[in-house]
Amino acid sequence: MAINTDWMNDPSLAGIDRAKLNFLGKLLVDSASIDKSNKKELMGFLMSLSRLTKENNISFTKEEFNLIYGVIQKHMTPEELAKVQQFSSHFPRE
Repeated sequence: MAINTDWMNDPSLAGIDRAKLNFLGKLLVDSASIDKSNKKELMGFLMSLSRLTKENNISFTKEEFNLIYGVIQKHMTPEELAKVQQFSSHFPRE
């Protein structure tokens, strides 16, 4: 299933650096092909993600994250949303 990236053009995201949005768009597309039940594959992807965020100096404020996550939810199909929620469940919450 292809991940919908139309959310990246939502007007409410106009104040967020386009490089950050492009990074997240690629992350969502790449994460769609990962077998979340395969812990080794998931850990490899998360380690790669960590390395890429550092190499590209990508970080998000809590406000940016919440805004982006809300916009993504508005633009996704129920199936896409379920995948994102499953994937995000692996990240610690504040």
